Amino acid sequence: RMAARRVLKAVLVDLSGTLHIEDSAVPGAQEALKRISFDRLRGAPVTIRFVTNTTKECKRDLLERLTKLGFDIAENEIFTSLTAARNLLEQKQVRPLLLVDDKALSDFTGIATDDPNAVVVGLAPEHFHYEMMNRAFQLILNGAPLIAIHKARYFKKKDGMALGPGPFVTGLEYATDTKATVVGKPEKTFFLEALRGIDCSPEEAVMIGDDCRDDVGGAQNAGMRGILVRTGKYRPADEDKINPSPYLTCENFPEAVEHILQHLL
Repeated sequence: RMAARRVLKAVLVDLSGTLHIEDSAVPGAQEALKRISFDRLRGAPVTIRFVTNTTKECKRDLLERLTKLGFDIAENEIFTSLTAARNLLEQKQVRPLLLVDDKALSDFTGIATDDPNAVVVGLAPEHFHYEMMNRAFQLILNGAPLIAIHKARYFKKKDGMALGPGPFVTGLEYATDTKATVVGKPEKTFFLEALRGIDCSPEEAVMIGDDCRDDVGGAQNAGMRGILVRTGKYRPADEDKINPSPYLTCENFPEAVEHILQHLL
């Protein structure tokens, strides 16, 4: 059995719902992260990447929030769907109408937005009103590509579940009879992009997250193993929503780390 074990080279970790919920860390998460970080220094080098679909804040603000919560994370370890969206805009050389939170705009600094000929949708509650959605609708009708930073149905806030950008993207798709290009989780390209520069194949990586479809299902479709945690947006029986089912379901991030240290390294 030991001989058949695949060498683990990378651990991808979701942020919101897995390490923290808004401004509260998941109990024990900081210590667990230290443990896996220490272990990778002591033994085989394992790269940790923090991969997130969050569009509510730019990478710099995200890092500041995580540092305040006591997480020891470097900016170059964070890979966000905003980064993936920016990369796509640069490739396509388009001028987007950015339906993203104002706090996320700095991740698009330098991208021209005058006279838009593309529509980018993230989580932007203050922009999801009729006039703005109608403007996006008209642009798409006139041939502008629709780019969804992700299509999450909902996410976890302190006061319960909240609508994600998915329903708004789907509404635009329905009204314009087009399909959005999705750049964040669960897209295979997102996970492969997160591994770029690591010298690691998907089979040598594991993903830990609270979203069965986007985190675990997406990672497993890309060839990784997926560990589902019962925190954040997790709902009972989420494991049954994907096929194949998660490689493992754990109570929380510390338990997932324990499993990795015991069985995968």
